[in-house]
Amino acid sequence: MAHRKAVRTARAVVAILALSALSGCGPAPWNGGGPDPTPTPTATRRSPVPAPVSNDLSSGSTQREVSAGAVSAAINYWSTLSMDRWTATALKPISLSMVTTITPNDGQKVYLQKATMVAVPGNATTSFDPLSPQVDQSSVAPGYLVLSPYSYSQTFNVGDLPAEATFVTVQFTYDFLVQTTPESTEYAKQTATDTLVVAIAQPATDTEE
Repeated sequence: MAHRKAVRTARAVVAILALSALSGCGPAPWNGGGPDPTPTPTATRRSPVPAPVSNDLSSGSTQREVSAGAVSAAINYWSTLSMDRWTATALKPISLSMVTTITPNDGQKVYLQKATMVAVPGNATTSFDPLSPQVDQSSVAPGYLVLSPYSYSQTFNVGDLPAEATFVTVQFTYDFLVQTTPESTEYAKQTATDTLVVAIAQPATDTEE
């Protein structure tokens, strides 16, 4: 009798130990336990880097040589406004100085009858409407004498541009009158064109992380 009680007691102890061992193995399956899921990497959003914009006045000035028939014009362009202040709303001056030569030089003179500037704003995808032309029409006949050593100087201004503009294309047209002979009162008209592209300074923006 005592032997049977001992056996039953031993079996009970083994069952309790087994249950204890199971309870120490971790969360029960019905509790949804298990290792933490691997975190999903979060993509970092960055603002697109704008494409660089060409700037013919990046050094503050530029020199050009343009031709119209027998006339060659050496032109210096510059701006008294620094490039970081060439914003869409600023008044943006472009100054120029010109002197011409003629080949062959038989003694005839060269006159500038008219100089015209047209500014066309744009960006990488859009060309906006041009601004109103600015014209310097000679107030003397037949025009301004521009044959070396005489020169022509003028300042034009680029006004308000659309906020979306990242550059402005500045188109110049020069109308010359050339004497047909040194003593003649008859003239031949020659037209030269030139183009500058100037970057528009953009307002600072916060980078989105």
